[in-house]
Amino acid sequence: MKFADLGLSDELMRAIDESGYDTPTPIQAGAIPSVLMMRDIIGIAQTGTGKTASFVLPMIDILAHGRARARMPRSLILEPTRELAAQVAENFEKYGKYHKLSMALLIGGVQMGDQVKALEKGVDVLIATPGRLMDLFERGKILLTGCNLLVIDEADRMLDMGFIPDIENICTKLPANRQTLLFSATMPPPIKKLADKFLSNPKTIEVARPASRNENIEQFLVKTSERAKRDTLRGLLDAEAITTAIIFCNRKTTVRELAKSLQRSRYAAGEIHGDMDQSSRIAELDRFKRGDINILVASDVAARGLDIKGVSHVFNFDAPWHPDDYVHRIGRTGRAGAKGRAFTLVTPSDDEAIDNIQKLTGYQIPVHAADESAPAERADEEREPRRERPARGGRGRGKASAEPKREAEAAPKSAARTPKKADDRKVSQAPRRQQDDDGPDDGWNGPMPDFLSVGFGS
Repeated sequence: MKFADLGLSDELMRAIDESGYDTPTPIQAGAIPSVLMMRDIIGIAQTGTGKTASFVLPMIDILAHGRARARMPRSLILEPTRELAAQVAENFEKYGKYHKLSMALLIGGVQMGDQVKALEKGVDVLIATPGRLMDLFERGKILLTGCNLLVIDEADRMLDMGFIPDIENICTKLPANRQTLLFSATMPPPIKKLADKFLSNPKTIEVARPASRNENIEQFLVKTSERAKRDTLRGLLDAEAITTAIIFCNRKTTVRELAKSLQRSRYAAGEIHGDMDQSSRIAELDRFKRGDINILVASDVAARGLDIKGVSHVFNFDAPWHPDDYVHRIGRTGRAGAKGRAFTLVTPSDDEAIDNIQKLTGYQIPVHAADESAPAERADEEREPRRERPARGGRGRGKASAEPKREAEAAPKSAARTPKKADDRKVSQAPRRQQDDDGPDDGWNGPMPDFLSVGFGS
């Protein structure tokens, strides 16, 4: 089947052709005709299978006829994170460039005044996170009575983030006679309950078993210890043929510390997490997409839906607490038919988490065949020698403090491998590292991207 067989308009087909696509993915082939027929849809597919285009493309054709009114959007797309919302906006801009449609993006971390101005002009497509949408609605800045098309994207992530009550509240503000599209990678019972409540006779399109294995991604477990984790990771980074890689951590503090550690080791690494303001997050993602950095250390804010081409590797520095998060993390690689590799660092305390992941996916993840003892040995070699404690009653001077020094002088020179020499050895092996150790790019001094109100075809 080709895109030309799906009943899309000539203008939309022109934009698709210019984007280099010819054949739809299974979820796109299954969903697009039904959306054009105004059916409610439940779309279940693995991450990276093209769910976004399966609703963006038919929405553009549906909205091509009609006119937007001030503060009354004609359609609404709900996204769990700012990054996902911005990515959907990019898709609308790319595929809708030959349609005269207007769009507004309502997300946190951006001045509310600019968003209100965009709404007052009238928009055909409103892309929003639930929190900012409800905030503006309660201030009387937006009306939802003219919204006849609702998309709930990444519904299982909405559940994880506690947005389901907000979504139920938003649904009550919309017209009862509307078209609703719900997309999710997994279908837990609360999402099924939400669909039963707010969708009317939906067509279910399931192109892969929820959380099933993506054959394009090679998965491995790498056994290590908490003490040797960073050295194990650096060993993998040096051994693998990395183009671009995302490293996931469970805590924001771990993201910051690991990114700085990699930068000190001369890797071209950046970071993204929920404590960063929106302009800094956008700037860091842009650096990663441009190739200024080829390693991005991230929290789960980057685990869902981000479509960055050419990610060759995913590393779980921490085994995820929730098994669903594992599916979404490794789904950042192996996208659109490409091959990818995913490594999860495992300590003895992670046994239960790994068991839950393997039960969910139905796949026994193999242990990486590399020599697992090497990283721990290297960590011992590179660790700073512990200073001897001075003798009782002294303050580190005189004979008591001089004895350790004499012992060190008596040691053979071949054993005196300093941490600095070890670091120098790693610099020569590291792929695509920064030439200067400038530290992280904490701020962004450029102009804010103007995606708050985009007019296609202008």
